[in-house]
Amino acid sequence: MKRSTLSLVIAALALGSLTSAKAAVETYNIDPVHTWVGFSIAHFFTKVPGYFSKVKGTIVVDRDHLEKSTVEAVIEVASITTNTKMRDDDLRSTNFFAATQFPSMTFKSESWKNTGDNTYAVTGTLTMKNVAKEVVLKVKSLGFGPGMNGAAISGWEATLTLDRRDFDITADQGAVGNNVDVLINVEADLGKPAPAKP
Repeated sequence: MKRSTLSLVIAALALGSLTSAKAAVETYNIDPVHTWVGFSIAHFFTKVPGYFSKVKGTIVVDRDHLEKSTVEAVIEVASITTNTKMRDDDLRSTNFFAATQFPSMTFKSESWKNTGDNTYAVTGTLTMKNVAKEVVLKVKSLGFGPGMNGAAISGWEATLTLDRRDFDITADQGAVGNNVDVLINVEADLGKPAPAKP
């Protein structure tokens, strides 16, 4: 092989190696301490807020092509909190979420579509009370970089409006609204130091 040809081959391999490194797929683990799955729903005329305090999952990303990302999450139903014990106990009961029978709800993405500057329509399957429905989350990537002790983290925000009747949660019609506004804030940890800036 001629020297010039060999040089071209080596250069091509080096370029391919750099491209692969740049486009490396990263798996971020959702940090339950810094993740908040909130919601609000009408009680007669007033919106009442609440949240689920226990969530886990992973976000797999290629930062050069975020539309190729995937996310899977599991929310512990019994962790629902509205700051009122009597109401929380009712929500965990068979009147609403039946947390003993259905202890978790899950979300698994199927596709990400870019909708603007760092925003995506994330289509996936939400399963609640053993009912699986396709939903679309409006997701915003908040950034990537070093967090506590230099660990690599990513931040995300997502919104969604659900009809609770789609998941067989129908109690207290008239007093409790059917549309549920969901706001999710996620911090996810790569589990190793963030790469140094060039």
